[in-house]
Amino acid sequence: MSMINNLRAAVRPSRPSLRKDGSGYDTTRDPSTPSAVVDCAVYRDGARIETPKALTPHEAMRKVRRDGGFVWIGLHEPTEGEFSGIASEFGLHPLAVEDAIQAHQRPKLERYDDTLFTVFKTIHYVDHTELTANSEVVETGEVMCFTGRDFLITVRHGGQGSLRALRHRLQDDPELLARGPSAVLHAVADHVVDGYVAVADAMQDDIDEVETEVFSPGRKGTPRGTDAGRIYQLKREVLEFKRAVSPLLRPMQLLSERPMRLIDPDIQKYFRDVADHLARVQEQVIGFDELLNSILQANLAQASVAQNEDMRKITSWAAIIAVPTMVCGVYGMNFDYMPELHWKFGYPVVMTAMVGLCVGIHRTLKRNGWL
Repeated sequence: MSMINNLRAAVRPSRPSLRKDGSGYDTTRDPSTPSAVVDCAVYRDGARIETPKALTPHEAMRKVRRDGGFVWIGLHEPTEGEFSGIASEFGLHPLAVEDAIQAHQRPKLERYDDTLFTVFKTIHYVDHTELTANSEVVETGEVMCFTGRDFLITVRHGGQGSLRALRHRLQDDPELLARGPSAVLHAVADHVVDGYVAVADAMQDDIDEVETEVFSPGRKGTPRGTDAGRIYQLKREVLEFKRAVSPLLRPMQLLSERPMRLIDPDIQKYFRDVADHLARVQEQVIGFDELLNSILQANLAQASVAQNEDMRKITSWAAIIAVPTMVCGVYGMNFDYMPELHWKFGYPVVMTAMVGLCVGIHRTLKRNGWL
């Protein structure tokens, strides 16, 4: 239990730190390293090896091969030229390198020789004061991990999903870091899935708000409904969330169930905890999707009912107006011989008859719920 508590504490999400240009991306760079390198460090016996200056990936790997330990390199949106040297140094497979550079990949787990390549989709909830038809509810990014026997390379795409705070927390837990790159891979997976849990809770509030608006009483006790565009936009964001969560479940199950040389057996069992949390989030997201389908259908049904109600009212008033229209049309034909045309009580009798018929029709329609 102490290990799982340490693992959970090490991967709690935090706000990304700002660099000097205020872009929101974390960086610990040395001018001699490629511009995409965020941090490059060697870890031995659970501790970071401090050096007089920042290490280049080549220097870090040479140090590991000579003295032991493992190297953790973090990159942010590397170009092909920036990543080619690192890929060559660590013997990364060209297909995995191509995926890491191009991004926009599905969550997956692939094995290339002695390297595991894992893709995670990061999800960030976008705060908003009011949900509109154009509101962006979630932002997505990617974290890709190359896990080897003595190295871990993380490649991040997007402005969210910073791993700097995670690195610092892991450095405060030497017992965990001493288990090698697989412990870091688990920490990254748990960090990403914890982000999913937070986003799911926030999206639940948005869906509850829309559901309340659709079914809350409006004028004369009828449901007031809401803009279908808002529901559709929220459904699109839920589908984006679903595309990040669902494909990741199988890789987490493989990491937790199938023995792998690159995964420490003591760490592997804790991937089950990540897979369990991920399965619960997936159930939530599927529930969100189904609930929004029902809400959208209910909203469209309410709009149809409202249109039918308006048509019934228009038809009712047309029927009432038809009575005086018919009578006036008859007496406006200007024939010489028409009944009661010259009778002095003809006008009041006709007017009384028209009013009486209109009132009678109105009462009948109102009693039947048309007015």
